[in-house]
Amino acid sequence: MEIAYLSPMPVPTGVLPFSARQLHSYANEVFLDFALSRGSFEFMARAGIGAVMFLLIFLFFTTGFGSWLRRDVEPFWSSWLDFFTSIAVWGFVGALATLYLCVFFFAIRQASNQPPIRFNCQRREVIFVPKKGISPRYVPWEEVIASVSVSKLMTQYAVIPEFKLMIGLRDKNGDVLWASVPSGNLNQAIAEWEAIRVYMEEGPQALPMGQSDEFEAGSVAYFHMCRQGYRSHHSFLRYIWGFLIIQFFSGWTIPCYIAAWINNRPKAAFPKEVLEWSKPLPLEQHAMPSEALLKESAEIRKAFAKGQNLLDYFKVKFAEPDKEPAVDAS
Repeated sequence: MEIAYLSPMPVPTGVLPFSARQLHSYANEVFLDFALSRGSFEFMARAGIGAVMFLLIFLFFTTGFGSWLRRDVEPFWSSWLDFFTSIAVWGFVGALATLYLCVFFFAIRQASNQPPIRFNCQRREVIFVPKKGISPRYVPWEEVIASVSVSKLMTQYAVIPEFKLMIGLRDKNGDVLWASVPSGNLNQAIAEWEAIRVYMEEGPQALPMGQSDEFEAGSVAYFHMCRQGYRSHHSFLRYIWGFLIIQFFSGWTIPCYIAAWINNRPKAAFPKEVLEWSKPLPLEQHAMPSEALLKESAEIRKAFAKGQNLLDYFKVKFAEPDKEPAVDAS
């Protein structure tokens, strides 16, 4: 796994802000709420449906092959039907499906019982409630940890790249609460963080505006937009085998409706002190960025103007100075 840190010291990343989570829908002049998007639940539902369907298809062909091998002993069709419809087979499938449902509903319950992470741009603070009933914890904005990770998931069929944005909030005891946000690629993970950063530094007017809230990742409209994009960039045969069949056996748009239902469920309310903390402040009481952040941001923007990226800037900044040649004292 490779990890690149973008913060603390939330400096510009040089990437255009973009959010597949439609962050502008959860932001106002004072705060932005950041929680699991419907896309995360849509993926979980699709993975569960796909796993069960894969198991059923596998058992269907396996039992058929076994019945074909025993066709001299028992009639093929009756043997196959008896084997595939046996209580043992469906009991095994049902047990796995029930186990996944328990995990899925536990995740829904956790998301419903935990308030989102709230970013307050006027106070330049972030608040999170680890669990319901626990006192909220406040973290200065410039101490929020942000990183992007690139890893590889190795299977017997392929090596699948995984990209995540990770946001870390350190409390007074030094413990860090991490929120992981899966992303489609590295650029998208950085752009998601940049959207949060520009909100905290410039306000809600700096947030990227989506075409419509219905195009949030995990929605039905987003699914069909992806389908049309896949069709326009691939051949018809690849579109059938690489998209239609896979998506059909993983539920088609059913996971999108499940995610929409979860997204519309009532979330846990913030404690009273957080609601007070979230009220607007007079302009003269707005917190200002530190001198160190302003200086660092200005230097990075100069580096961007010279064609460097964020990684190039830090490589130059933290490079060890060349050692001076030794002087012969003789």
